[in-house]
Amino acid sequence: MSEPSRYAVFGHPIGHSLSPQIHQAFAQQFGIALGYRAIDAAPAAFAGAVRDFFADGGHGANVTLPHKAAAFALADRRSEAAQRAGTANVLTRLPDGRLAAHNTDGTGMVRDLTERHRVDLRGHTALLLGAGGAARGVAWNLLDAGVETLTIVNRSPAAADALADAIGEPARAHTRYWEDLADIGSYDLIVNATSAGVLGSALDLPFALAGARALCYDLSYGAAAAGFLAWAKAAGARYAFDGLGMLVETAADAFELWHGHRPDTEPVYRTLRERY
Repeated sequence: MSEPSRYAVFGHPIGHSLSPQIHQAFAQQFGIALGYRAIDAAPAAFAGAVRDFFADGGHGANVTLPHKAAAFALADRRSEAAQRAGTANVLTRLPDGRLAAHNTDGTGMVRDLTERHRVDLRGHTALLLGAGGAARGVAWNLLDAGVETLTIVNRSPAAADALADAIGEPARAHTRYWEDLADIGSYDLIVNATSAGVLGSALDLPFALAGARALCYDLSYGAAAAGFLAWAKAAGARYAFDGLGMLVETAADAFELWHGHRPDTEPVYRTLRERY
């Protein structure tokens, strides 16, 4: 019997990752023998750990915090989505041994919203909290999905301005100061792409941001999203979702890229939803 193909997820920390469980569930749908593990690599050790993994027969890797920008820089080829974001959450070994970078964050989030939660994003006024790698991974996809305007707010205004400039559509994508949040009105869609929940910090958002028909979405899931989702419900938002479905959908994109098969994400999502 041949040795299972080798895959991994890199992060720091990484012990909480659901990626091994998700990819094994996908592989079982197609009878694929899969070797998939979580690799904890500190930032200074990331590049070396990735090179060692692929030199030792690794086929593909998912990449999570805090390594997405480093993964993009490490690659020899980059997809259009990765180029736009400047970050990568998937690395794939090419036949010639070089590495290709992809970013499936935005497509995963939009698919979770539009297909699983049945949300039509067209015409929405959207507020994007954060301007780091997570925000960059989804900003263009929100616009592609038809949101009318995208207002970017970040504690560091320079990062928000840089993202808006990179998008290059000032009529649709623009920035406001974090200090203005109490006075900028309400939004149909509020996306939390900050690391506050992961770091255990409070956002202290004004309730006025969420109108009665607002949809609030946190790119994190589980405990990391709890604070933002509690705020959304207290603010009277109509819907409040975490990013568990996004995680499953982004994993499905990577799985299809590596194996040529599109997995059924719904049973995997339902199994995880019962626990998180």
